[in-house]
Amino acid sequence: MYATQALTHVVPLAEEFDKNKVTPGVLGFIVFAALAVGVWLLMKSMNRHMGRVNFEEAPDPDVVSADAKTSGTATGHAR
Repeated sequence: MYATQALTHVVPLAEEFDKNKVTPGVLGFIVFAALAVGVWLLMKSMNRHMGRVNFEEAPDPDVVSADAKTSGTATGHAR
């Protein structure tokens, strides 16, 4: 079957639809749903990776040694 013959069978079906109404159709819904699922999976992965991050910073060695010299203790904390 040639493309022109296929189009002649589809054209009468297209005349049944309102020409002033434009809808995204099933393909638009499938693309939107796939994007939504992809974003959901990315957010889930991001939350898992952010949970593994250690936000506690190690003290700067230069500041700790300067505090130890000024306070007279080895750890930098007054007792």
